[in-house]
Amino acid sequence: MKNLIIVMGIFVSFFSTSSVVAKEGFPGRAEFPEIPIYSKADLAKNFNDVVIVDSRSALEFETLRIKDAVNISVANRDFGTKIKALRNKTKKKIVFYCNGRSCFKSYKAAKAAMKNGVSNVVAYDAGVFEWAETYPKRAVLLGENPIDTSKIISKSKFKSRLIHPKAFTETVRSIPRKEFMVMDVRDMYQRAGISYFPGMEKWVSLDDKKKLIKYLNKAKDKNKTLYIYDEAGKQVRWLQYTLERENIKNYFFMAKGAKGFAQTFIN
Repeated sequence: MKNLIIVMGIFVSFFSTSSVVAKEGFPGRAEFPEIPIYSKADLAKNFNDVVIVDSRSALEFETLRIKDAVNISVANRDFGTKIKALRNKTKKKIVFYCNGRSCFKSYKAAKAAMKNGVSNVVAYDAGVFEWAETYPKRAVLLGENPIDTSKIISKSKFKSRLIHPKAFTETVRSIPRKEFMVMDVRDMYQRAGISYFPGMEKWVSLDDKKKLIKYLNKAKDKNKTLYIYDEAGKQVRWLQYTLERENIKNYFFMAKGAKGFAQTFIN
């Protein structure tokens, strides 16, 4: 009976903790309970005493990042080698971050670092958007520091380019091929060899900036409308800065990305 009470207590504690985490808006904490967490206040307080690692793609990093951060994408094959090399250069705590509360790359990077024998790592999981809004002097936007927060693309402008997966699919399957280009910008781990528009799309990771710009310019030169999707509809927000900077007017993103497509047509 005593053991049963203990077990029940553990379950109550677990679900209570999970509930609190969900209410705080950090869904990844329940999925990665083994990863130590840094709050925004923690990072601000210890800013000069830690090494900050941006675990996102090179494009995201070059668009908006935390000042003094280094970019080691968790999606790259050489992540383990690079993070071990970084640890050999410093004994400071390593703080990983990504886009925001629903982005899990900071947790995955910390976990991958630990698997590679790199200790004293944490995840700052509030993300770069919250950081930039709060600490514009400690952020870099398109190479500028301190940043002008008014230059951050608004949610409404981003949402104006979103198309539901069903409408996205019906559109590209009904218009002449010469009028559009479908682009899958997931990284190789997210893509895992699965194409949702076989024979119709171009695949290019956001880490491959040279190839990415090549496809964008090709679509622009031929006056093709771009239909772009990522893993969950989050990374394309960073691509929008490049599209606007390249003066590309005709583009749309799939709402919720590949996950939204799967929820609509597969599940």
